[in-house]
Amino acid sequence: MDTKIHPWVAVVDDEAAIRRALLRLLRAAGIPACGYDGGAALLAALRDDGAGAPYCVVLDLHMPDMSGFEVQQHLAELAPRTGVIAVTGQHSPEIQARVQRGSALAYMLKPMNDLELLEAIAAARSGWE
Repeated sequence: MDTKIHPWVAVVDDEAAIRRALLRLLRAAGIPACGYDGGAALLAALRDDGAGAPYCVVLDLHMPDMSGFEVQQHLAELAPRTGVIAVTGQHSPEIQARVQRGSALAYMLKPMNDLELLEAIAAARSGWE
């Protein structure tokens, strides 16, 4: 995939099965996507690949090395136009409020509804163009 030409979505989740399922869904919907097993991998790719920033990141909040909250902060600096869809399996009102303070486009609980996720990604795409 040439992400310099095609707008793309990053999927960041430390659980390989979830990452694969999300990538399958996005690709089946015709959405170019790349998967990353953690925030550090995504941030390194943004700094090193020269591929340009994704228009949207589907971002797991609870990962071992770098939390989704930390990734969200870095993205605000590195790729301020990139929309974030925060996903978690550990909901609390505090987590949701923290995500919203970070200007996420959406907050979703795992397992996500495929249609709602695709609609949130489409909204991110329309905000990018």
